[in-house]
Amino acid sequence: MLTLHDIRVWDTGERIDLVIPGTDSRRFFDEPGAVSEGAFDASALTVAPGFADPHVHFRDPGQTYKESMRSGCAAAASGGYTRVLIMPNTLPAMDGKPVHAGAPGADDVLAAQACDTIDYLQHYDATHDCALPARYDLCVCASVDRAGAQATDPQDWRAHLPGVADESKDPYQRAHPVTAISDDGAAVPDAILDQVLANAKATGLYLIEHCEHHDSGIINEGPVSHKLGVPGIPEDTELRIVTRDIEAARRTGVHIHFQHVSTAGSFEAIRAAKAEGLPITCETAPHYIALSDEAILTYGVMAKMNPPLRSEADRRATVAAIADGTVDLIATDHAPHAQSEKDAGLEEAPNGIIGLECAYGVCHRVLVDGGFISEQRLIELMSAAPEHLMGHAPTDIAGLLNTSARCATKRTLDLAAVEHPETADLVILDTSRHWTVDKNRFHSKARNTPFDGWQVTGLPVATIIGSKLVFSRIGA
Repeated sequence: MLTLHDIRVWDTGERIDLVIPGTDSRRFFDEPGAVSEGAFDASALTVAPGFADPHVHFRDPGQTYKESMRSGCAAAASGGYTRVLIMPNTLPAMDGKPVHAGAPGADDVLAAQACDTIDYLQHYDATHDCALPARYDLCVCASVDRAGAQATDPQDWRAHLPGVADESKDPYQRAHPVTAISDDGAAVPDAILDQVLANAKATGLYLIEHCEHHDSGIINEGPVSHKLGVPGIPEDTELRIVTRDIEAARRTGVHIHFQHVSTAGSFEAIRAAKAEGLPITCETAPHYIALSDEAILTYGVMAKMNPPLRSEADRRATVAAIADGTVDLIATDHAPHAQSEKDAGLEEAPNGIIGLECAYGVCHRVLVDGGFISEQRLIELMSAAPEHLMGHAPTDIAGLLNTSARCATKRTLDLAAVEHPETADLVILDTSRHWTVDKNRFHSKARNTPFDGWQVTGLPVATIIGSKLVFSRIGA
């Protein structure tokens, strides 16, 4: 049992004693010197609903040399995340189709005696004899094999939706439902967009859209691309998809969520769509908040991503869109790659960086320390808002106190005594702690980050799932 004395509740400011009944022995891991039992002065700490990230790539099955479900979930817990949404660009792709021997990545799925990738991921704990330290939902492909030629058939994945024949599902299937549809990595092509939207509408899913399409280009088109002599990607590649999909939302009523929005023009279009009352939401990522395309000159391939880092004016517009509420949430787009792949050079290296383990610190440094938003608003953007997007209720700490603790000068929240302890997912934050990002201490397999060596503020120090500790660096 661990008692955190005098900890601050994130939204009310109330000081309470938080009692954590113990660790989840199968999931728990910690860092050297960390506290996981006894009593601890937590007056410098804050308790909040666990972070949630609706945009991660764990490369499992098919590319586990980059990341696995084990290492990806460990990275999530280390970063304070209690739930993630796994994108469908696995190998084989998460389209609900049966997996056949010889297909890329098929060996992982077939070795687990799973029939398809959804089945493989839903039963990962059971087939790999482990307990992963993060909850996760699944995102199904918009097109077959994510090839963009043919929309997936809902009959191939409808059974995995929450609320569909739940009484016949096992606990693993109920715990890891399909909750969204996307071809993340590429925008849904014009030719199948209407069918994909019809599938989303018929099944109650929302469409997660990679709001960009281009056939050439390496980095943002502008002075940096000209200086380096590499092909550029115009800013309007993003806006074209955003405006197309806003019209589609207006026409169909389907909820469309835009990923990693990065340009001023796109934010203006999204603002107008929201003012019209259209079912549009959007996210941005820590790298678009903290970096512009000039970072390519400093970090090289570690600053190569898709969409590319944009101009400094666009970065400022991204921060402004967060401050005025246009941005609904912050997601990492956690995209692990092997060092050897990034070493291929700017033109050949794959896009993407990892983000789960330093997202809070980077965002805190830019947004909170910079005076753009409050501590509370950053937590909303990283926990409550993404949980709501994915169809889950964030843990209501004040509500737990009101139903399980007597009113007193200082109340105690004993997680063992709440009505449904299995649903309490929390993160413990040191909101004022200054620390240095060290990629070599990450729990992810990957090291592809431009933030290595950055001085940041705000550190998740413990992660709690189902009222039990799954990760601790308290006192370390």
